[in-house]
Amino acid sequence: MPNIIEIRDFSAPELDVYARLTENQLVCRRDPSQALFIAESPVVIERALDAGCAPVSFLMETKHASGKGRPLIARCPGIPVYTAPLEVLTQLTGFHLTRGMLCAMRRPALPSAEEVCRGARRLAVLENVMNPTNIGAIFRSAAALGMDALLLTDEGSDPLYRRAIRVSMGTVFQLPWAYFPSGEPWTQTLRRLGFRTAAMALKEDSLRLDDPRLRECEKLAVVLGTEGDGLAASTIADCDWTVRIPMAHGVDSLNVAAASAVAFWELGKRA
Repeated sequence: MPNIIEIRDFSAPELDVYARLTENQLVCRRDPSQALFIAESPVVIERALDAGCAPVSFLMETKHASGKGRPLIARCPGIPVYTAPLEVLTQLTGFHLTRGMLCAMRRPALPSAEEVCRGARRLAVLENVMNPTNIGAIFRSAAALGMDALLLTDEGSDPLYRRAIRVSMGTVFQLPWAYFPSGEPWTQTLRRLGFRTAAMALKEDSLRLDDPRLRECEKLAVVLGTEGDGLAASTIADCDWTVRIPMAHGVDSLNVAAASAVAFWELGKRA
């Protein structure tokens, strides 16, 4: 039988994880074994479960426990299912974006960069990308447009932040990803793992995105930089190629998420 618990008061402690804990509190750096993330909407929750993420509790509008939430609840016997009337749940910021359902889950252990790269031919690399919306959009494009995996520097935003997960539509659970290890420049890590690197940057001597050398490269990492400043000059210097997207009407650049989709579409094609 489902473990359904009705909530009628927004101040109920059962709602703390959904309504009152910050992202940093959810990460729980003092005890990583207790670290959590919040998955929002049935599609995202299903993808997280499919990836092996362990649920801690559900929160949903009362009607969904016997409706669209029923198959998910059936997959998680014994897990508390908190239900509440819509007027209680709408006090949660952004609840209308969740399709009426949330799930608190344990953060999974991440693979190493070496494990993520094993068997991959096309990587997306994010250097210090800070905006969770951009992180989520880049993951979604990478999953859809031919990237095999994604690697991040640890100065950037967390792909398991709530907004990043939501914008990614759960592809953060479908595409393998990891952080670069400390102690070695990450461009050297990629080179050691057999990848050539294409830095997306605005430089006069850069290759066009459709240059055949890029498509013919056996193992290629597409490198994208932080919002505003882009890639560090030292990163560009360390990469094998600098690559630009040809543009019209005097536009000089695209948002990093938009640029990633264009780059993945072209460079995800295999010779």
